[in-house]
Amino acid sequence: EEEEEEGRFYYSEDDHGDECSYTDLLPQDDGGGGGYSSVRYSDCCERVVINVSGLRFETQMKTLAQFPETLLGDPEKRTQYFDPLRNEYFFDRNRPSFDAILYYYQSGGRLKRPVNVPFDIFTEEVKFYQLGEEALLKFREDEGFVREEEDRALPENEFKKQIWLLFEYPESSSPARGIAIVSVLVILISIVIFCLETLPEFRDDRDLIMALSAGGHSGLLNDTSAPHLENSGHTIFNDPFFIVETVCIVWFSFEFVVRCFACPSQALFFKNIMNIIDIVSILPYFITLGTDLAQQQGGGNGQQQQAMSFAILRIIRLVRVFRIFKLSRHSKGLQILGHTLRASMRELGLLIFFLFIG
Repeated sequence: EEEEEEGRFYYSEDDHGDECSYTDLLPQDDGGGGGYSSVRYSDCCERVVINVSGLRFETQMKTLAQFPETLLGDPEKRTQYFDPLRNEYFFDRNRPSFDAILYYYQSGGRLKRPVNVPFDIFTEEVKFYQLGEEALLKFREDEGFVREEEDRALPENEFKKQIWLLFEYPESSSPARGIAIVSVLVILISIVIFCLETLPEFRDDRDLIMALSAGGHSGLLNDTSAPHLENSGHTIFNDPFFIVETVCIVWFSFEFVVRCFACPSQALFFKNIMNIIDIVSILPYFITLGTDLAQQQGGGNGQQQQAMSFAILRIIRLVRVFRIFKLSRHSKGLQILGHTLRASMRELGLLIFFLFIG
């Protein structure tokens, strides 16, 4: 009966702590089927007392020994905190946090922050007790933080590493920050040009020039405007919108090629959604340019086919709207919005379903 009482959780008052203490000792099977083994005669069940700012905790040595690399699990590391007069380990640390720290040992590696402990304080406690980087990263993931270390994979080649940091991490240096600012400005200019092209006063001339570039303007242009544009030598290649867009595309292409060259892994690079957006935002320009050059060299045969090509090109050019998403590479707010939308995909799908029903 006494042994059964020892195996239970108990609370005791002491003159050095104003709080209660507890132990995680559990009944031990003695091999005879259902009995209890006394901790007094077993080294593996030796008790250890831990005093955290006056609050005493009792546990077993074998519980702490599960993680020998930690402060409490390594006898040599915890020796400096041992009080031989009271036969206990004393830590002048945050008391509410130690409940979760001790449970980390008892549960075999489950770390959960108490609701009444701030995140930064608990993080400091985890570092103090040396639970390890993996435990800290897992805890941060559970708290909703993105594991940046996985995204921080760097090339082994020093030259590629410097280029990768220059174009991928604006916070790494002042030149990298300058390149990021230039990239944002080019993206904004490209978006503004895309919006201006939709205005009626610009769209009409733009359509006429594209139609002339496609050849055979009958059916697409009226009789007064077409000869005027033809005689004035206007083509898509001297259109101001096309020139500005070409400059933007040159920068986008240069940036993409450099990042592709310096990336740590080609496979991971092309799987990244932001790089896919870069490709999608660049392709419409080259498709349009190639089609215009092919039609000019073809001599303008087949007016119906040219009209269809003209309509398809206008649809393809709408894909340039994806350039807006390029801003998310330089905006933490847009990145958080993207993660939020991804996490709420099921709910958004259900909302769209009900909208269709309505």
